[in-house]
Amino acid sequence: MRNIKKKSFKISPPLLIAGSFLFLIFMGTLCLKLPFATTTPISWTDALFVATSATTVTGLSVFDPGTTLTVFGEVVLMFLIQCGGIGLMTFAVALLIVLGKRIGLQNRIYLQESFNQNSVGGIVKLVKLILTFVLTVQIIAAIILTLHWLPKFGLQEALYLSIFHVISAFNNAGFALFPDNLIGFSGDPIVNIVLSGLFILGGLGFTVVIDIYQKNSFRQWSLHTKMMIVGTLIINVVAALTIFLLEYGNPATLGNMPLYEKIMTAYFQGVTPRTAGFNSVNTGLLEDPTIMFTMLLMFIGAGSASTASGIKLTTFMIVILATVAFLRQRGEPDLFGRSIRLDTVIRSLAITTISLLVVIGFIFMLTVTEKIPFLPLAFEVVSAFGTVGLSMGITAQLSDLGEVLLSMVMFVGRIGPLTLFFLLMKPKKVNYRYPYDQVFTG
Repeated sequence: MRNIKKKSFKISPPLLIAGSFLFLIFMGTLCLKLPFATTTPISWTDALFVATSATTVTGLSVFDPGTTLTVFGEVVLMFLIQCGGIGLMTFAVALLIVLGKRIGLQNRIYLQESFNQNSVGGIVKLVKLILTFVLTVQIIAAIILTLHWLPKFGLQEALYLSIFHVISAFNNAGFALFPDNLIGFSGDPIVNIVLSGLFILGGLGFTVVIDIYQKNSFRQWSLHTKMMIVGTLIINVVAALTIFLLEYGNPATLGNMPLYEKIMTAYFQGVTPRTAGFNSVNTGLLEDPTIMFTMLLMFIGAGSASTASGIKLTTFMIVILATVAFLRQRGEPDLFGRSIRLDTVIRSLAITTISLLVVIGFIFMLTVTEKIPFLPLAFEVVSAFGTVGLSMGITAQLSDLGEVLLSMVMFVGRIGPLTLFFLLMKPKKVNYRYPYDQVFTG
């Protein structure tokens, strides 16, 4: 009977990860609905939407957080962002470590799943390193921004604004307390460099940062770390250059800026779609090719085991490498002198396919429920799936049903489409294989 009870209360890691996010969303909704959390009353749907957006570190909002939320409401938002970005399980284990409690095997398995590790060995040490890294980076960034904003806002407000935006940036949330997000700071190099540096670091993935910290040379890094560093550098340069060229003559965005500001703004707008969500220009005024390119960046996202979402950069790279390997008639894709296993390729293709189906499915549903032009609606869905938070200005126009549907997209995007499907479908092991037959493709 004891064994039966233990077995019945065993929760799978994917279920616990999804459950922790749902718990945070539920608690956040209750807190934001409290009368002293907002300056004006908000509906339950609005509270749910913003709580979901903060927990999934998206950044979409149906109201202006800086004017609608009180200090209490903004602190709730910060807490949801920090827990949602790093993970509730990480904070729970950190609390156990502080209290001197033993971390059991089951908790180690949950952490292994959260950080995409191959084994439970050294997982507690990894959590300690991650928390130390997170706190150190955020404190340094907050000090820099506080000193920079001190003359403009005064010590108390500068410190508060710095802490909020540092937490939002590092966790790739994209929430800002300024009515125009960061448009007012498009020419400010300190704000641009500090905040973009934070969300790039947060988007690399904690395991990548620890790998770089523990190993001294590029040659010693794991293949995943090499792919993330090289891939991030390439995609950021390509993105910044593409947006610079596409928006160079657009008077509504870069057109009327001096050259140095054009370069800085193009860089910021190039790196922010990979799930950061801040904007230093009005997204709704971008050219259509820029909108389409931004949607691609949002769909790709950043790194695994990071504060970011999307299909992940390594997934995108593996799909491209597999395609190149097929065209070159090679059995397996390879990079940096290492081959990539077939099951990793299949997993990457599954993630990409399921993600596309999720995005297309929700775009279709929202075109039925909302009377909004197609491109802004599609942009909103991709932004929600990638937990980016960029919008063409239609979020506040969504119906209650539209807000619920978009909340579902954000949730699926944050926990990952494969996690969702593992929860819905029970894997079935088989001990047989059918004979092969010919199928024509292409």
